[in-house]
Amino acid sequence: NRAYLDAGARIVTTASYQASRHGFMQDGATAEEADRLIQSSVTLARQARDEFVRDNPGAETPLVAASIGPYGAVLHDGSEYTGDYDIPVEELREFHRERLELLDTSDVDLLACETIPNAVEAFVLCEILREAHNPAWISFSCRDATHLVDGTALAEVAGLFAEHPRVLAVGANCVP
Repeated sequence: NRAYLDAGARIVTTASYQASRHGFMQDGATAEEADRLIQSSVTLARQARDEFVRDNPGAETPLVAASIGPYGAVLHDGSEYTGDYDIPVEELREFHRERLELLDTSDVDLLACETIPNAVEAFVLCEILREAHNPAWISFSCRDATHLVDGTALAEVAGLFAEHPRVLAVGANCVP
């Protein structure tokens, strides 16, 4: 993160894109240890930001954004590139709620929901982000200039966030 700040970045993201309580617990961590590991990504990003500010008096203080990737990213099976998840909507909602609440109550400035590949996940995040304390952005993974990788029109899912009380920006990434 420090190298990005030195290069002029105004926002740095945490290394939590693929992190989840479930993933760490599969590797033997307790739920509490998993939460501490995820929160450590915030601590590290803030340390880099604080060192930058200390070394650059008078510079604008960069923001720290909690990186929140799609459900498929934690599966490590490539499904974040297709949006094809074999999970009921309620489980998807609980998965995102758990991570969002943990990161939203940590010491971040923003929530960065990134590379969302399907409409169902976009809808779930739209609901959950209404309860967030921090402002957020959301970006979608697209198969072309106008469609998410699941085939949903980008305009349709972007419209979900048009009057959203917490989502300040909508974007696309991972576009061919």
